[in-house]
Amino acid sequence: MNNKIVWITGASSGIGEALVYELNAAGAKLIISSRNRDELFRVKQKCRNQIDVHVLSLDLEDSESLPGKAVDALRIYGHIDVLINSGGISQRALALETDLKTEQRFMDINFWGTVILTKAVLPQMIKRNSGTIVCVSSLVGKFGTRLRSAYSASKHALHGYFESLRIELDNPNIHIMLACPGFIKTKVTINALTSNGSPQGTMDAAQENGMSPEECAKQMIKAMEKKKDEVYIGGKETKGVLLKRLFPGYFAKMIRKAKVT
Repeated sequence: MNNKIVWITGASSGIGEALVYELNAAGAKLIISSRNRDELFRVKQKCRNQIDVHVLSLDLEDSESLPGKAVDALRIYGHIDVLINSGGISQRALALETDLKTEQRFMDINFWGTVILTKAVLPQMIKRNSGTIVCVSSLVGKFGTRLRSAYSASKHALHGYFESLRIELDNPNIHIMLACPGFIKTKVTINALTSNGSPQGTMDAAQENGMSPEECAKQMIKAMEKKKDEVYIGGKETKGVLLKRLFPGYFAKMIRKAKVT
């Protein structure tokens, strides 16, 4: 990753923040984005090499502003080698109790924000015949579970879209990877939206005991370097992907009984 130009969304916390530190230490030139400009500067100040870290605040929910933000990002270094779509928001609410406006937010932030930025950056990658697009999905992008209906739908949508895009491009020099973390110890559950769109405000037990974001970032970067199409990161929860594929009936019974918050 040395001297690679990397644009990371969701860079002010969690997995995105951990990726910033790992990539900065590896010699990458970074553009870091999220809604919270102050937190982005906090992250920048913690980097070993602050000169090669540029702050570009954006709101993934503001779809109309995103093409312009991509133009701004491309102007900083002249091109982008790697786009890591790490920004997103989670859910902790039953489907029938979640209002439609809140459900729409999951699609706007998690899906459309990622698609819009990718389509804005990808043409210059095609022109240069080189580039990497990373989408931070989730294990619930591979299977659904209680309290995650709209969130899971937004992550499933990423898989359908970017798997199709990979086939359409059919270019070994342009790498598209879907990263599927399980329980990672971040603030994602604290910030998760409840049925009326308000934050949950508490940390889930499974998340509290999950993998560190630093280890998650390291595994994600290794998968990028190996040009994997898809990677599952976490503990025993990652086995759910294989269980569903090989033993769908058993998995269906197991996931119904799974304790989730």
